[in-house]
Amino acid sequence: MPRVLRLINRLNLGGPTFNAAYLSRYLAPEYETLLVAGMIDDSEASSEFILNEMGLKPMYIPEMFREINFVNDSRAYIRLKKIIRDFKPDIVHTHAAKAGAIGRMAARACGVSAVVHTFHGHVFHSYFSKWKSNVFVNIERQLAKRSNRIIAISQKQKRELSDEFKICASEKIEVIPLGFDLTKFRENKEEKRKKFRQAYKVEEDEIVISIVGRLVPVKNHRLFLSAIASVSKKTPKKIRAFIVGGGEEWNALHEYSRMLSLNNNNNTNRKTGNPTITFTSWIKEVDEVYAGSDIVALSSLNEGTPVSIIEALAGGKAIVTTDVGGISDIVLQGVNGFIVPSGDQSSFSEALLKLIENPSLREAMENNDSDSVYEKFSYQRLVEETRALYTRLI
Repeated sequence: MPRVLRLINRLNLGGPTFNAAYLSRYLAPEYETLLVAGMIDDSEASSEFILNEMGLKPMYIPEMFREINFVNDSRAYIRLKKIIRDFKPDIVHTHAAKAGAIGRMAARACGVSAVVHTFHGHVFHSYFSKWKSNVFVNIERQLAKRSNRIIAISQKQKRELSDEFKICASEKIEVIPLGFDLTKFRENKEEKRKKFRQAYKVEEDEIVISIVGRLVPVKNHRLFLSAIASVSKKTPKKIRAFIVGGGEEWNALHEYSRMLSLNNNNNTNRKTGNPTITFTSWIKEVDEVYAGSDIVALSSLNEGTPVSIIEALAGGKAIVTTDVGGISDIVLQGVNGFIVPSGDQSSFSEALLKLIENPSLREAMENNDSDSVYEKFSYQRLVEETRALYTRLI
């Protein structure tokens, strides 16, 4: 039986964890997988429960964290080489940047015959200074030479990697979109909607706009908050905005909402009697969030293919999003949502306002193309396409 060592940065909530979990679980018994993970930061929510539900037990590298630390990274590299020598994998498959760097170097040092890396996103813009971004581009070019295959999660990402940033030739890049079990986002939606809206005292005539994700600078929640402040002054409709997630920007975003004179959890909106902005922290039952929402937003500066938008579309929600990553592969302009330029608060606000003031437009977008999203991003398709790649490599 061929063996796969699968290395992931850390088990935080997001696409990489789901990808690694589904592949580790459902490539068996044809492939024996050892799932190895680094450590989450204190500000992040753990996604270990996803693995527990699938009966997976990962091995941890306690020295491997998201932040660059040459002492810890060197120790993680040494530990990983020992794990590789003990497990003797036929394939090492790494997910995301830190795992990709340490994993590919260790795999080649140990003579592993097949090395695969998945870009779930990239840090070539909007994370660091131009100088630092160029350093990471050059590192990834060298690491690509140590890879048998690079996996992009969208056609747009493939074009960025091959044409814009020159990481490697396009022939070396395989496009395998993310995969999930999206069933729960289509089931019992009315019941879940009622549960969510009762929990947060949402009135029947209040329009709920939600954004789900880590509270970090690249997600650009300030754009979202500015847009909510703008539309709340322009519409007579009652609106509620929910920021679902946690992270390093938690306190700063609360302060920013106060600066915009937006009422948050700590006080109430005179128009509705409820807070305009509700910071919920992480919610495990995110399907209830989407069911309870009328519009789902994304304001990011950089993405791979955002999980929150895939889930929201599978649940039949109208979308307002910035044009980043693989968004244009899943959101159809004017059909199931609006795509606006990244960082353009005016366009973002205008798109939100259209959906807030036009319930028939929202209704037309709901469930529009949700079946194709459900099929395109199924975990079964992810597993089959990855299995086919592994077969060719071995």
